[in-house]
Amino acid sequence: MNDSLERLYQAVIAAKDLDPATSRTARLFQRGPSKMAKKLAEEAIEVVIDAVNGKTDAVVRESADLLYNLTVLWASAGVKPEHVWREMERRERLLGIAEKLPKAPVKLPKAPAEPVVRRRIVALENRLRKGR
Repeated sequence: MNDSLERLYQAVIAAKDLDPATSRTARLFQRGPSKMAKKLAEEAIEVVIDAVNGKTDAVVRESADLLYNLTVLWASAGVKPEHVWREMERRERLLGIAEKLPKAPVKLPKAPAEPVVRRRIVALENRLRKGR
C-alpha cells in the first residue's frame, strides 16, 4: 500500500501546477487548503455512510477518493507519505499496530522517589537562638 500511496502522492505533486480547467488536482490547489479539507471531510462522511449501510463496493470506491483527497491535503501541507509511515512505525513501537495513540499522555509508572536530603539553615537557627 505504501507504494501505491507514494505513486499517488507523486502524481498529485506533478499535477498541482497543471491547468485548473482540466485538472481536478490543480483546481484543488488553486482553491487552497480549506477547499481540500472540505473535500476530504465529504469523502470521509461518504465512506462512513456506505459502511454503516453495508455497501462494501461503495466503501471501496469512496475510500479511494478519500485517500486521493488526503494525499492532496498532505501535499499542500508539505507532508510526505514517508512522514506518515515514520509516525505509524513510532506508534507501533509504543502500542502495537492496531492501536491509536491516546489523546492524553500515557502515564508511565513513577520510579520510587529518593529521600530528599535538606541542608540545615544555619543563619536562621542562629537568629532563633538569639531571640530566646
